[in-house]
Amino acid sequence: MRKYNIHTMGCKSNQFEGAIIEENLQKNGFEKTTKIENADLYILNSCSVTHKSDSEAFYLLRSAKHKNPQIVTVLTGCIAQIEKEKLLENDFIDYVIGNDEKLHLFEYLKEHEKFHAKDVMTQTEFTHVELADTSKTRASLKIQDGCDSRCLYCIIWKARGKSRSAKLDFIINQINHFSQEGFKEVVLTGIHIGQWGKDIGLNLIDLCKAIEESTTIERYRLGSLNPTEINNELLEYLSKSKKFCPHFHLSLQSACDKTLRSMNRFYKTEDYLAQIEQINEIFNLPFLGSDIIAGFAGESDEDFETTRKNLEHSGLTQIHTFPYSIRKGTLGESMPEQVMDTEKERRASIIKEISRRKYNEFIQKNLGTTAEVLIEKHRDKHSGNLKGVTRNYLTVQIPSSREDLYNTLQQVKITQCKNKIIYGELI
Repeated sequence: MRKYNIHTMGCKSNQFEGAIIEENLQKNGFEKTTKIENADLYILNSCSVTHKSDSEAFYLLRSAKHKNPQIVTVLTGCIAQIEKEKLLENDFIDYVIGNDEKLHLFEYLKEHEKFHAKDVMTQTEFTHVELADTSKTRASLKIQDGCDSRCLYCIIWKARGKSRSAKLDFIINQINHFSQEGFKEVVLTGIHIGQWGKDIGLNLIDLCKAIEESTTIERYRLGSLNPTEINNELLEYLSKSKKFCPHFHLSLQSACDKTLRSMNRFYKTEDYLAQIEQINEIFNLPFLGSDIIAGFAGESDEDFETTRKNLEHSGLTQIHTFPYSIRKGTLGESMPEQVMDTEKERRASIIKEISRRKYNEFIQKNLGTTAEVLIEKHRDKHSGNLKGVTRNYLTVQIPSSREDLYNTLQQVKITQCKNKIIYGELI
């Protein structure tokens, strides 16, 4: 039996698509191996959000060829979609397969042609592909692809094309299929899920209502949203939902209006700070995550100080931050007043410390409370404890020898946090 090894980089959509690739290969006679030396095929499912991710992808492909000169290498994902045929000039790349084509990867491996990536900007329909993987505790479902925003730091719209929505019936049927397979929770992913429905005459609240009324799944989560995509009607509906997990991830990118305008982001800091407070008021201990870019072109010391103060006083739970990385092919690349790398790192470290404090404060608020925890199918590999996730996105370990609790929803009292591990006890 032929064997494959795969490495998937980047976002949750890419992770979902990586699982699709694996199912496609396994259905066609391939077996997975963790050792490249034993593999006939190596797939690098790439991310191209920064030049650093590009460099990492090329390093991994070179390394695979070095470890196993006979291996067939496939570069797919966003780098393949952006850079296209010229990638075949590298002797460590055998196939280049685009973002849409990778969903049926095996079919293209049978072709004599080594490059397969149509113009994604001409695509108007979402590609519906079912995922049957039952190895994980939480199911993932990609409901949207592409992005109609043109943020100056980002090239992903060129790799993913225009926003395209999965059909509502497909989503509902797939969620019910997951439920029948024993899943208790589904995570909805996409490149920009807040844009779901706009090309088919629907919106996000229509989807949430359909999940609530027409599926048997017990819990669901939404992926990253822009502040402009969250309105009072949506929040009011979700606050009354029995299935929605109060876990929000807000794609903010900055907490300074001047920097937001220079990024081509069309909302104001004061508006989303008020929105964060509103979410904290109407939900019980919601998890509020965010993305922040440190050191975007033109961000002065004063601009960063504005961001720092606003983040410090915000009701966020956790902040994922990273130094701005110039991405070739974006408008941000040619902008004046680029910030020094050392200063970007300094600013990012300050935000990381704010995030650390806020997350610790959030944990303290949860101590002593009772939470519904979805117990994972596998124990923690270090402690051997049961492990699971609360509705508000806390990972909790539960010392217990019981094995009948895997993949069940349990009421757990959050008791302590020790060495960054949250513990609970079954009720």
